[in-house]
Parts: sequence; C-alpha cells; structure tokens
Amino acid sequence: MAPKPILIGAPIDSGQKRAGCLMGPSAFRVAGLTQSLADLGIASEDWGDLKPAPFRDVTCANPAVHHLAETVAWTEALSEAGRKAMKTGFPIFMGGDHSLSLGSVAGVAAHAAEKGRPLFVLWLDAHSDYHTPMTTQSGNLHGTPVAYIAGKPGFDAFPLFPAPVPADRICLYGIRSVDPAEYAGLIEASVNVFDMRVLDERGIVAPLREFLDKVAAANGMLHVSLDVDFLDPGIAPAVGTTVPGGITFREAHLVMELLHESGLVTSLDLVELNPFLDERGKTAKLMVELVGSLMGRKVFDRPTRSF
Repeated sequence: MAPKPILIGAPIDSGQKRAGCLMGPSAFRVAGLTQSLADLGIASEDWGDLKPAPFRDVTCANPAVHHLAETVAWTEALSEAGRKAMKTGFPIFMGGDHSLSLGSVAGVAAHAAEKGRPLFVLWLDAHSDYHTPMTTQSGNLHGTPVAYIAGKPGFDAFPLFPAPVPADRICLYGIRSVDPAEYAGLIEASVNVFDMRVLDERGIVAPLREFLDKVAAANGMLHVSLDVDFLDPGIAPAVGTTVPGGITFREAHLVMELLHESGLVTSLDLVELNPFLDERGKTAKLMVELVGSLMGRKVFDRPTRSF
C-alpha cells in the first residue's frame, strides 16, 4: 500500500521580499487538494500549518541577506516535521517561498540516511537556486536551497545539513534563469542540468527518464520540489518571480504522470504560490491538478474547466 499523503503547511515569506506566499497553504486547501486526493481514493492527513522554531541570534557576513533568523527558524521546524512525516507517510510541503526546501529536504535527507538509501532531488523550477548566503546579491534566501542540499559552504548560520546530496543525484529540470555565480558552480559540480534549451532540443520525456533510471538503479528515494515558476506565467501567474518560456500545461501534466509511473517519488514541495497575484485561483487549481497527476490521475480523468 502506498504511503499516506501528509499535508504540511509552511506559511513562509522570509525567503524573498514580495509579500503573499504565506497565504499559499490556505490557497492549496481552498483549491481542493484534500478532495482531489480523495477523488482518487487516497486518504490524506493534514497536519495544519507549522510554526517556526524559536529564533536564534544568527549573523551573516553578507549584508544583503535579510530575514536570516526567521529563515533558520523555519528550516529547523520543517526539518523536524519532514523527518517525522517520512516515517509514516508521503509528506507534501505546502509553501510558502522556496526557502521552505532548506528544511523540507533536510528532514527527508535525514530519514533517507537512517534508512540507508540514497536521496535524489528533482528541482522543477525556472531558477537553479544555487546561491549561498555569501554569494547572493539580492539577499533572498529562497535562491539558496540547492546549494545547501549539495553541502556547499557558506551556511554557517543554519543547522548542518544531515546528509548532503551529491551533485549527480540532483537534477535541475526546466530552468531558464541562472546567475553567473550559480552557473560557474553548477558546471564545476557537474549537477544534472536540463534547461529549457535541452528540453526544446531533446523533448520533455527523454531527459527525465534518464534521471529516473538513475534513481531506480540506486534504489533511491526521490524528493520533488515544484516551484510555480517552473510553469509558463501564461498558465500560472501567481508567482513573484515569473520567467517567460516555461513549461506548458500539457508538458507539466506529462512530467507528473511520468513521475507517478516511475513509483519513485517519496516527498514533494509545492512552493512560491502567491495567491495575491492569482486570477480567480487559476494557479492554485493548476498546482492541485498537477498533484493529482503525480498521484495517479490520467489524462482522460481531467475535469472540464469552467474558464
């Protein structure tokens, strides 16, 4: 029997400067995530919204970094919740901005290490998020999770990542906005990068299957981190970091259906949804539909839309 989905809300706004992502967990609930799972015959648990851990006195030498103590506190709370949820089910972390993944993946990684299984990470995003607190110019810590997951230095204020994920087990898929410092680091580390140029040339399916084959061959656990800006802003406007030329509606559902068929996904992030920027819940509903495809809904099961 498949693990039970466990919904974990993380109303985080501290990783960037545009207010609104803290409303994300509520928007996913209003958009019918629990009912969508129930329609597939899947009973889920909702653990409600987390609260950050007590703030600590932390500092960073980079003066651009903001909300450091708050982001560290969220990281600690999410890591603990993620580790706990992995023991009994399939955690779905509902954000909140992408700094959520500093904690969610830490908790998942700790559990994978306890089980003696390798963790793989699939990053569905317009951005590589490979800055560290020392290299970020914006100071937005939602642009740092992949570097933290990979064990890069510069995260002294954060808890030590429990089991850094080697570069060959990280896949950045669909990216199309990378800063020079991030690009240099990705090339040096040999992270799997399937940017939109690769997907345009090779198609959606082949690169993803290559990575999934690696996960399967290693008997790995797969964490998927889905950022709203992975999608084209024409279909998903509710994000403060839009980048044109993203994944289409059909391509996104295909990715999710392939992930379901692989049977490899063990945890999921849903991040960067800003309901304040949405159009009649359009983006929230699409994200819920994508979770449905990840959980087994097929193309012929799709409801007719009213708009």
